[in-house]
Amino acid sequence: MSEESFRMSSHRPYLLRALVEWINDNGMTPHIMVDAGVPGVQVPASAVKDERVVLNIAERAVMRLHIDNDAVSFTARFSGVSFPVNVPIAAVLAVYARETGQGMALPDDIPGNDGPEAHDDDTPPPTPPDPPQPSGKRPFLRVVK
Repeated sequence: MSEESFRMSSHRPYLLRALVEWINDNGMTPHIMVDAGVPGVQVPASAVKDERVVLNIAERAVMRLHIDNDAVSFTARFSGVSFPVNVPIAAVLAVYARETGQGMALPDDIPGNDGPEAHDDDTPPPTPPDPPQPSGKRPFLRVVK
């Protein structure tokens, strides 16, 4: 058999879906860290900081969440305005639970796969931000009409 017959699709979307399911099954809130500089990323510019954006992809926070082998897409509100979000799988750097920080940085694709090429730089994988610390104050809800 030739080397062509052993070509496999990218493993990154499968890892992403599995980790999101694991986080959801444990009652936590899945977040993804995205490289906003990758072509095809559609997020509000106001949400981007240092070429990165962290997105809450919990079902209660977004509408029509869809994770396929090419992209993560959904509609979410940013500063009260509904915005369609599209993130190519190659732009997803990490997935983690907001409450604990548990999750993982998604590895680069294996060379020879049909997925995007691995990065040429020697930068280490991103680490998710520390989970928020309790402030001692009780949370409250406010009705906005």
